[in-house]
Amino acid sequence: MKNHADLLRWAQRAAATLTVATLATLALAGTAAAEMKIRLGHVFAVNSPVDEASKDFARLVAERTKGEIAIALFPNSQLGGDEALARELSRGSLDLAFLNPGSLAGLDPLLDIHYLPYIATSFQEADALFYNPQGVLQTTLRATMAKHRMQALGFFELEFRAVTNSRQAVETVADLKGLKLRVPGSAGIKGFFEAAGAQAVAMPFPELFTALQQGTVDGQDNGASITFNSRLFEAQKFMTTTNHVYAMGAITASERLWGRLSAEQKKILQDTAAEVAKQQIQKNRELNASFLKRIGEGGVRVTVPSVEAMVGFQRTGEALWDKLAPVYGAERIKALREEVAKLRKP
Repeated sequence: MKNHADLLRWAQRAAATLTVATLATLALAGTAAAEMKIRLGHVFAVNSPVDEASKDFARLVAERTKGEIAIALFPNSQLGGDEALARELSRGSLDLAFLNPGSLAGLDPLLDIHYLPYIATSFQEADALFYNPQGVLQTTLRATMAKHRMQALGFFELEFRAVTNSRQAVETVADLKGLKLRVPGSAGIKGFFEAAGAQAVAMPFPELFTALQQGTVDGQDNGASITFNSRLFEAQKFMTTTNHVYAMGAITASERLWGRLSAEQKKILQDTAAEVAKQQIQKNRELNASFLKRIGEGGVRVTVPSVEAMVGFQRTGEALWDKLAPVYGAERIKALREEVAKLRKP
């Protein structure tokens, strides 16, 4: 009888120990799932359309993974410029970024192929050429980013780029001559301004505002959204909507993060990236006219070039395509020309 009682007590203790251990294991597993805390950086101003998209992305990913993934946001170049963000993504020391691939030519020249001047001359053309997953631009960017251990999850709008400066109104290509303009590290943009007689100075975006204030450069070439939200117009007097380049950004994950995620989590991130990018594009375009208006109200003279002047800008830009074939590859240039020609065919 005594042996039976001892056996019963032993069984109860064993069961209690097992229960505690099981609960502890489950608790640790739950904590581990809830504590996949990852970082997302970008260079865009707080409350800008891109920043709002990053907030939506973080919120929706948290909801859809039921708290398994928590994304901490670092906007406004807190973690450095686009090149710094890309380097950290490639190393795996940063998890996510809303990147401007056009600023990454220092990492790989192919990452700014979409900065060839005048690939698109309207939003309709931009939609067909830039947001086509099978097109030359996206296939080149995705493959090149993957080569550098980055996974492109989706593409969002930066905008058509304009020219601002503090010296003179720019109404024709000839008016660009002699201006000292900050450009991203892009062969296409740099080549465009140099062909027009301007001096192009490559400079990281976080340094731009101070350079404009101090007169280190006369101007720069971002569009209405970035020029307004980053307050660049406060150090400028003139703006011209040359639309010389349409720019898009990439919602990007590091290869290291991608390898840690389950198939379900990967799908959630990709689907969410596509959703917020689509919404950001629509919002950015809705706000474009208001940004231009507010820049004008801030004391900047905004010039919309005449049809004849735009022909001159466009000819200067398109003449660069063949010259840049050694950078982007003759076959890619040829395929892109065919894509554009097919789209514009009457």
